[in-house]
Amino acid sequence: MLSVGLLLSGAALFLNALMLLGKAEEKSAGVFNLFVGVFQVAAPFYTIMISDQSSWSVFQNGAVFLFGLTYLYVGVTVLKGMNGTGLGYFSLWVSIICLVYTGASVVHFHDYLNAVTWLSWAILWFLFFLLNALNKKAEAYVGKVAMIQSWTTLTIPALMTMMDGWGGKIITSVWTAVLIVSILYFILSGYKMLHSNEPSLESASPEI
Repeated sequence: MLSVGLLLSGAALFLNALMLLGKAEEKSAGVFNLFVGVFQVAAPFYTIMISDQSSWSVFQNGAVFLFGLTYLYVGVTVLKGMNGTGLGYFSLWVSIICLVYTGASVVHFHDYLNAVTWLSWAILWFLFFLLNALNKKAEAYVGKVAMIQSWTTLTIPALMTMMDGWGGKIITSVWTAVLIVSILYFILSGYKMLHSNEPSLESASPEI
């Protein structure tokens, strides 16, 4: 079930990236966010109930709520035409929680691929905070980051897990390297954006 949720999250993030890039209509994307958000809120309740109820099981399964609530918040914000400040500050809170999961992945689970994945998500949610709460005009940049992450952190891992091709030593090493390179690319692109006067980075795309 969690793999299906990751796959749907990849679809929602893909659509949101297109919305940021001005390629997808806001309200249609908002409706899909609601669909995925409902699933990603219901699913962790079920997985927690059938788990062993240990603290770490709840910790791991409860992480899905971060995605579900975000997608619900995005959908409602877009469909109701609200300003994004609440969503932005919620995204800041989630980005901090992502850093907690990053640390736990290293210290407790010794899972470095998962740690890099959570770090990637921390960056993305922080960018949503900058867009929505601080009104930074970087929609094109954030759209590109979201587009890449929709595939590298969600869609492809979910598909490979569903096909029982995820978790091997070689795949883990390769994908850890892929995510590290993508993070470095995000940092370099962000640095260039800060020192660039390109009009495309100042576009007035939807701030979601």
